[in-house]
Amino acid sequence: MIDPVLLRENPDLIRRSQEARRSPVDLVDQALEADRERRTAITSFEELRAEQNAFGKTVAQAPKDEKAALVAQVKGLSERVKLAQQQVTDAETRFNEIVGAIQNPIIDGVPAGGEDDFVTLREVGEKPTFDFEPKDHLELGETLGAIDMQRGTKVSGARFYYLRGIGARLELAIMNMALDRALAEGFIPLITPTLVKPEIMAGTGFLGAHADEVYYLPADDLYLTGTSEVALAGYHSDEIIDVADAPIRYAGWSTCYRREAGSYGRDTRGIIRVHQFNKLEMFVYTTPQEAEAEHLRLLGWQEGMLQALGLSYRVIDTAAGDLGSSAARKYDVEAWVPTQDAFRELTSTSNCTTYQARRLNIRYRGESGKTSPVATLNGTLATTRWLVALLETHQQADGSVVVPEALRPYLGGLDVIRPL
Repeated sequence: MIDPVLLRENPDLIRRSQEARRSPVDLVDQALEADRERRTAITSFEELRAEQNAFGKTVAQAPKDEKAALVAQVKGLSERVKLAQQQVTDAETRFNEIVGAIQNPIIDGVPAGGEDDFVTLREVGEKPTFDFEPKDHLELGETLGAIDMQRGTKVSGARFYYLRGIGARLELAIMNMALDRALAEGFIPLITPTLVKPEIMAGTGFLGAHADEVYYLPADDLYLTGTSEVALAGYHSDEIIDVADAPIRYAGWSTCYRREAGSYGRDTRGIIRVHQFNKLEMFVYTTPQEAEAEHLRLLGWQEGMLQALGLSYRVIDTAAGDLGSSAARKYDVEAWVPTQDAFRELTSTSNCTTYQARRLNIRYRGESGKTSPVATLNGTLATTRWLVALLETHQQADGSVVVPEALRPYLGGLDVIRPL
């Protein structure tokens, strides 16, 4: 949720953000009007309550022969107070509904536009070249006995798969390598729930435009998470936490579920866009003043992982219209996929500023003793999709795959994966 003070004092900033996101700008005016109505209702209620309290003292001190008439007046005043309180509730509900639909104001410098309007910040590493016809990750995975899409489809349907043998070991190796790197940076590991309550899912901003991508279990009124970010954000909901001196960093390991609604016909081959996968997610609580610097740290740790795995990649500053509602800025890190002759997203990191914390009521106490919303950030450090770029980048003519040196300790020293 956006800052109501920012809405009142600088509505043009929010208008510009909505316009850059290609989202409805008129929501800002609707929110301002709803805010005025809400504050008017609160003022009326408080005045009536004060009147009621003062009148109550008068009744208590009145002679007995006057009390009966005064009590009747108190009853009428009580009805007016009750009505005013309901008007406050209604006004606050309307305000929250409108403000809740306004997306997080973007940070200065975020490019405007949609999916294709990103800005490339840098390209790192040489794109692999081959003196043979390279195989795609699925063909390699099948030859190596690492990926079984056919049985995944038989058991669970389209876009499901089995990682078997070296495929399962590779995923665990990447995840454990990422976990070790997170631990070295002070992250606290968590294995998170993958089912969460509606208020937690809504609080993180995942029930907006992309709600149709989330699995919902109506019998239990619970949602399956598409990222441990949701459970990590909810971990400190309705709490006051200590981030004044240092950020709190968590590394959440979980299975993730996505319906991928509306994506049919895209990336249907292999394990690029699937319904279930594993992921290690970095999540940070910090002060708003430190959020942008922490965002760059998250990005640096992600790049370190890709470099250690010998992957060629680029970093892009995602355009406003391609941001999720909670993100004020997002960097995508896209690895080169040789058989597609294209960069494909492997990981991203988002600065959500105070947007999620306001919705989930997560605060910290500043030097003055006053509580304020924290800033939250997230970034993926490893996920199943990384196997795509790793297999294709390090393949050899005979169908074998060279294991990056940094990953070998997690595979018992294995240096080359050979076809079965």
